[in-house]
Amino acid sequence: MTVEDKLREMGIVLPTPPESMGSYVPVVRTGNLCFVSGQLPMKDGRLMAVGSVPNTCTLEKARDGARICAINIFAQLKSHLGSLDRVKRFVRLNGYVQSDNGFVKQPDVLNGASDFIAEVLGESGKHTRVAIGAMELPLNAAIEIDAIVEVD
Repeated sequence: MTVEDKLREMGIVLPTPPESMGSYVPVVRTGNLCFVSGQLPMKDGRLMAVGSVPNTCTLEKARDGARICAINIFAQLKSHLGSLDRVKRFVRLNGYVQSDNGFVKQPDVLNGASDFIAEVLGESGKHTRVAIGAMELPLNAAIEIDAIVEVD
């Protein structure tokens, strides 16, 4: 089963990848690695998880936002590579969670992305990860995730 077949089976339709919001490109490939710029929880042109966690944005809503970020990472990779079957392994995710003072469950938020990627890719979806609390994120997003992915 191809990666795109697996996504379809899961009911996921990859969106047109969000455009860059600044002076950068969404994906850079060097050798067999693709570096995917930070993705926000954008769906249909709207942020789906907004504000600080957990007071403005609940932990569950932020976790769902992390899943949307992962979907957008896949969309960026498909746009750049032409086919997701060229993805060999997710190497690393860096996740930033807009956090209220005292909030320490950033890893729980990032599990929304990590679990989704592992569900799609199986063993090759397991990756290293950093989960960081941030005071503010672009557009007041609750989460932003970037990725390093091995490709052929």
